[in-house]
Amino acid sequence: MKKLNVLEGPSGIPAIALGLMHMPALAKDEAARVLANAVDLGVNFFDEATCYAQGEAERRFGEAFPLSGLSRDQIVMQTKCGLEFARGVFDHSKANILKSVDESLERMGLDYLDVLLLHRPDLLMDPEEVADAFDELHASGKVLHFGVSNFSPMMIELLKKHVRVPLVFDQMSLSLEQSQLIDQGLYVNNLTTERSVDRDNETFNYCRVNDITIQTWSSLSYGFPAGGKPGGCFVDSPEFPELNAALQKLANRYGTTKAGIAIAWITSHPAHMQAIVGTMSPDHLRDIVSGADVTLTREEWYGLYLASGKCLP
Repeated sequence: MKKLNVLEGPSGIPAIALGLMHMPALAKDEAARVLANAVDLGVNFFDEATCYAQGEAERRFGEAFPLSGLSRDQIVMQTKCGLEFARGVFDHSKANILKSVDESLERMGLDYLDVLLLHRPDLLMDPEEVADAFDELHASGKVLHFGVSNFSPMMIELLKKHVRVPLVFDQMSLSLEQSQLIDQGLYVNNLTTERSVDRDNETFNYCRVNDITIQTWSSLSYGFPAGGKPGGCFVDSPEFPELNAALQKLANRYGTTKAGIAIAWITSHPAHMQAIVGTMSPDHLRDIVSGADVTLTREEWYGLYLASGKCLP
């Protein structure tokens, strides 16, 4: 498993993280096996959020972890706060951040978080309140490292003006099919395609310049139809025959799987991103991890990019 060392953040973390949004669908013993299997495969970084099933994903982790046979020092635990769907708001106020962390720790049965992310931007965010909350959480030992999710460069700069702890992650959508995070740089100044549109204010390059590690969510997903949710997994989807043929060819070459190659497309990039996958199937996770150490050549990387429906300008 490739390892990442995050500047001013956690060191030696796996290039693949396991998202636990779907864990409430599992019984406690099943969830425990998922956690233990992931760590056996080298995936010891887990991603949660307060909004996943309204806290039930964190609660199920808290029920499963003691049954997994794992110790706290074997895992890296991350959660996100701020999406308050029940209240119909995004809330990065100091009071809500502190309350969310306490509730997350209680649900998960933990004494501290390795990482806390602000989950998407809050249009009413007061950066001084965020700074105070982060300082308090860091000083108390409840949170070791901090970051954001889906924040643009100027949003991060606004936070950095006040926040005194390093911001070490930005979690953004990226997959072979949903590659808008990186497309604009290739098609810049090109009127023949909408891929030249800057959709995120150069977040990708900003993070690289500022040593902020990008975590990719929906790493195997395609499409965002009405409702804003991913359309599904493109691996083995009949909607993407050319891409799946290209994935299979490389899977055969490297002795891995199509899903493993699709993740290798992300982890082979010199930006050293961490790919988050959300499978609750031990077999599927094993398939994905089987490609974790594959480093694609430039020709292979671009071949997949083109097979996903793009063209070189």
